[in-house]
Amino acid sequence: MSYNLKSEGYSVLTATNGQKAIKKAKKEKPELIILDVMMPEMDGIEACEKIRKIPELEETIITFLTARSEDYSLVAGLEAGADDYISKPIKPKVLISKVKSLLRRKISDQSKIKDELIQLKGLTIDKELYKIIHHGKDIILPRKEFELLCLLTSKPGKVFKRKEILTKIWGEDVIVGGRTIDVHIRKLRSKIGNDKLTTLKGVGYKFND
Repeated sequence: MSYNLKSEGYSVLTATNGQKAIKKAKKEKPELIILDVMMPEMDGIEACEKIRKIPELEETIITFLTARSEDYSLVAGLEAGADDYISKPIKPKVLISKVKSLLRRKISDQSKIKDELIQLKGLTIDKELYKIIHHGKDIILPRKEFELLCLLTSKPGKVFKRKEILTKIWGEDVIVGGRTIDVHIRKLRSKIGNDKLTTLKGVGYKFND
Protein backbone atom coordinates (compact mmCIF):
# COMPACT_ATOMS: atom_id res chain seq x y z
CA MET A 1 0.00 0.00 0.00
CA SER A 2 2.79 2.40 0.91
CA TYR A 3 4.59 1.70 -2.37
CA ASN A 4 1.49 2.29 -4.48
CA LEU A 5 0.53 5.51 -2.67
CA LYS A 6 4.08 6.88 -2.94
CA SER A 7 4.06 6.04 -6.65
CA GLU A 8 1.08 8.38 -6.99
CA GLY A 9 2.96 11.21 -5.29
CA TYR A 10 1.55 10.89 -1.77
CA SER A 11 3.76 11.41 1.28
CA VAL A 12 3.35 8.25 3.34
CA LEU A 13 4.29 7.42 6.93
CA THR A 14 3.91 3.93 8.36
CA ALA A 15 3.67 2.48 11.86
CA THR A 16 3.77 -1.15 12.97
CA ASN A 17 1.33 -0.80 15.86
CA GLY A 18 -1.35 1.51 17.26
CA GLN A 19 0.88 3.19 19.83
CA LYS A 20 3.45 4.18 17.23
CA ALA A 21 0.65 5.33 14.92
CA ILE A 22 -0.71 7.72 17.55
CA LYS A 23 2.75 9.11 18.28
CA LYS A 24 3.45 9.76 14.59
CA ALA A 25 0.00 11.20 13.99
CA LYS A 26 0.39 13.74 16.82
CA LYS A 27 3.74 14.83 15.41
CA GLU A 28 2.94 14.87 11.67
CA LYS A 29 -0.83 15.68 11.67
CA PRO A 30 -1.69 13.64 8.54
CA GLU A 31 -4.62 14.35 6.24
CA LEU A 32 -5.64 10.68 6.19
CA ILE A 33 -4.99 7.68 8.43
CA ILE A 34 -5.57 4.12 7.20
CA LEU A 35 -5.81 1.71 10.14
CA ASP A 36 -5.78 -2.05 10.09
CA VAL A 37 -7.93 -3.63 12.79
CA MET A 38 -5.47 -6.27 13.93
CA MET A 39 -2.16 -4.78 15.14
CA PRO A 40 0.23 -5.72 17.96
CA GLU A 41 0.32 -3.87 21.31
CA MET A 42 -2.73 -1.73 20.47
CA ASP A 43 -5.33 -2.65 17.87
CA GLY A 44 -6.86 -0.28 15.32
CA ILE A 45 -10.12 0.22 17.19
CA GLU A 46 -8.41 1.45 20.36
CA ALA A 47 -5.96 3.56 18.33
CA CYS A 48 -8.88 5.22 16.52
CA GLU A 49 -10.62 6.03 19.80
CA LYS A 50 -7.48 7.66 21.18
CA ILE A 51 -6.80 9.63 17.99
CA ARG A 52 -10.35 11.00 18.03
CA LYS A 53 -9.66 12.47 21.49
CA ILE A 54 -6.69 14.53 20.21
CA PRO A 55 -7.96 18.05 19.33
CA GLU A 56 -5.31 18.77 16.68
CA LEU A 57 -6.31 15.61 14.80
CA GLU A 58 -10.06 16.21 14.70
CA GLU A 59 -9.84 17.18 11.00
CA THR A 60 -7.94 14.02 10.08
CA ILE A 61 -9.87 11.42 8.08
CA ILE A 62 -9.67 7.91 9.51
CA THR A 63 -10.55 4.86 7.44
CA PHE A 64 -10.27 1.20 8.41
CA LEU A 65 -9.06 -1.79 6.46
CA THR A 66 -11.51 -4.62 7.03
CA ALA A 67 -11.95 -8.05 5.50
CA ARG A 68 -15.34 -8.46 3.83
CA SER A 69 -16.30 -11.08 6.43
CA GLU A 70 -15.44 -8.81 9.39
CA ASP A 71 -18.78 -7.05 9.72
CA TYR A 72 -18.21 -6.64 13.45
CA SER A 73 -14.97 -4.76 12.75
CA LEU A 74 -16.78 -2.32 10.46
CA VAL A 75 -19.36 -1.45 13.11
CA ALA A 76 -16.72 -1.25 15.85
CA GLY A 77 -14.59 1.03 13.67
CA LEU A 78 -17.45 3.44 13.01
CA GLU A 79 -18.34 3.39 16.71
CA ALA A 80 -14.75 4.34 17.49
CA GLY A 81 -15.00 7.43 15.28
CA ALA A 82 -13.80 6.27 11.86
CA ASP A 83 -15.12 8.09 8.79
CA ASP A 84 -15.11 5.18 6.37
CA TYR A 85 -13.70 1.75 5.64
CA ILE A 86 -11.85 -0.04 2.85
CA SER A 87 -12.57 -3.71 2.20
CA LYS A 88 -9.53 -5.92 1.70
CA PRO A 89 -8.04 -7.38 -0.33
CA ILE A 90 -7.99 -4.26 -2.49
CA LYS A 91 -6.37 -3.70 -5.87
CA PRO A 92 -3.84 -0.85 -6.14
CA LYS A 93 -5.93 1.19 -8.60
CA VAL A 94 -9.01 0.87 -6.40
CA LEU A 95 -6.97 1.88 -3.35
CA ILE A 96 -5.71 5.03 -5.09
CA SER A 97 -9.23 5.89 -6.25
CA LYS A 98 -10.56 5.44 -2.71
CA VAL A 99 -7.86 7.64 -1.19
CA LYS A 100 -8.47 10.36 -3.79
CA SER A 101 -12.21 10.26 -3.03
CA LEU A 102 -11.62 10.55 0.72
CA LEU A 103 -9.28 13.53 0.32
CA ARG A 104 -11.62 15.25 -2.17
CA ARG A 105 -14.42 14.78 0.31
CA LYS A 106 -12.38 16.49 3.02
CA ILE A 107 -11.75 19.52 0.81
CA SER A 108 -15.44 19.63 -0.07
CA ASP A 109 -16.45 19.32 3.59
CA GLN A 110 -14.18 22.19 4.60
CA SER A 111 -15.56 24.45 1.87
CA LYS A 112 -19.10 23.89 3.16
CA ILE A 113 -18.36 25.12 6.68
CA LYS A 114 -19.80 28.58 7.25
CA ASP A 115 -19.37 31.00 10.13
CA GLU A 116 -22.85 30.64 11.56
CA LEU A 117 -24.85 29.19 14.41
CA ILE A 118 -27.85 26.92 14.28
CA GLN A 119 -29.97 27.53 17.38
CA LEU A 120 -32.74 25.15 18.31
CA LYS A 121 -34.55 24.25 21.51
CA GLY A 122 -31.84 23.23 23.98
CA LEU A 123 -29.29 22.85 21.19
CA THR A 124 -26.80 25.24 19.59
CA ILE A 125 -24.59 24.14 16.69
CA ASP A 126 -21.44 26.16 16.02
CA LYS A 127 -20.27 25.31 12.49
CA GLU A 128 -17.10 27.38 12.77
CA LEU A 129 -15.87 25.68 15.94
CA TYR A 130 -17.28 22.27 14.98
CA LYS A 131 -19.02 21.81 18.31
CA ILE A 132 -22.49 21.67 19.77
CA ILE A 133 -23.89 23.02 23.02
CA HIS A 134 -26.57 20.72 24.41
CA HIS A 135 -28.46 22.19 27.37
CA GLY A 136 -25.43 24.30 28.29
CA LYS A 137 -22.86 21.52 27.91
CA ASP A 138 -20.19 21.66 25.19
CA ILE A 139 -19.95 18.47 23.13
CA ILE A 140 -17.32 17.80 20.47
CA LEU A 141 -18.53 15.37 17.80
CA PRO A 142 -16.51 13.40 15.25
CA ARG A 143 -16.72 15.07 11.84
CA LYS A 144 -19.30 12.79 10.22
CA GLU A 145 -21.58 12.87 13.26
CA PHE A 146 -21.37 16.66 13.25
CA GLU A 147 -22.16 16.92 9.53
CA LEU A 148 -25.05 14.48 9.86
CA LEU A 149 -26.51 16.51 12.73
CA CYS A 150 -26.08 19.75 10.73
CA LEU A 151 -27.91 18.20 7.78
CA LEU A 152 -30.84 16.93 9.86
CA THR A 153 -31.17 20.21 11.80
CA SER A 154 -31.00 22.32 8.64
CA LYS A 155 -34.70 21.53 8.14
CA PRO A 156 -36.28 20.28 11.39
CA GLY A 157 -39.23 18.00 10.72
CA LYS A 158 -38.10 17.10 7.19
CA VAL A 159 -37.53 13.42 6.53
CA PHE A 160 -34.12 12.98 4.94
CA LYS A 161 -34.02 9.81 2.90
CA ARG A 162 -31.11 7.44 3.39
CA LYS A 163 -29.84 7.94 -0.16
CA GLU A 164 -29.83 11.72 0.27
CA ILE A 165 -27.94 11.43 3.56
CA LEU A 166 -25.31 9.14 2.02
CA THR A 167 -24.84 11.47 -0.95
CA LYS A 168 -24.60 14.69 1.07
CA ILE A 169 -22.49 13.36 3.95
CA TRP A 170 -20.34 10.67 2.34
CA GLY A 171 -20.42 11.76 -1.31
CA GLU A 172 -21.63 10.16 -4.53
CA ASP A 173 -18.27 8.61 -5.37
CA VAL A 174 -17.76 6.94 -2.01
CA ILE A 175 -19.44 3.61 -1.31
CA VAL A 176 -20.24 2.94 2.35
CA GLY A 177 -22.16 0.14 4.00
CA GLY A 178 -25.82 0.27 4.85
CA ARG A 179 -25.08 0.26 8.58
CA THR A 180 -22.98 3.40 8.42
CA ILE A 181 -25.90 5.81 8.88
CA ASP A 182 -27.48 3.64 11.58
CA VAL A 183 -24.28 3.63 13.63
CA HIS A 184 -23.92 7.42 13.43
CA ILE A 185 -27.59 7.99 14.30
CA ARG A 186 -27.27 5.71 17.32
CA LYS A 187 -24.22 7.62 18.53
CA LEU A 188 -25.98 10.97 18.09
CA ARG A 189 -28.98 9.72 20.07
CA SER A 190 -26.70 8.75 22.94
CA LYS A 191 -25.41 12.33 23.08
CA ILE A 192 -28.47 14.51 22.41
CA GLY A 193 -31.34 12.19 23.38
CA ASN A 194 -33.54 9.63 21.66
CA ASP A 195 -36.45 12.07 21.33
CA LYS A 196 -34.56 14.39 18.98
CA LEU A 197 -34.13 11.93 16.12
CA THR A 198 -36.92 9.89 14.59
CA THR A 199 -36.45 6.87 12.33
CA LEU A 200 -38.96 6.22 9.56
CA LYS A 201 -38.31 2.58 8.84
CA GLY A 202 -37.28 1.99 5.25
CA VAL A 203 -37.32 5.70 4.46
CA GLY A 204 -34.92 7.82 6.49
CA TYR A 205 -34.53 10.10 9.49
CA LYS A 206 -35.72 13.47 10.78
CA PHE A 207 -34.82 15.91 13.55
CA ASN A 208 -37.56 16.90 15.99
CA ASP A 209 -37.22 20.48 17.23
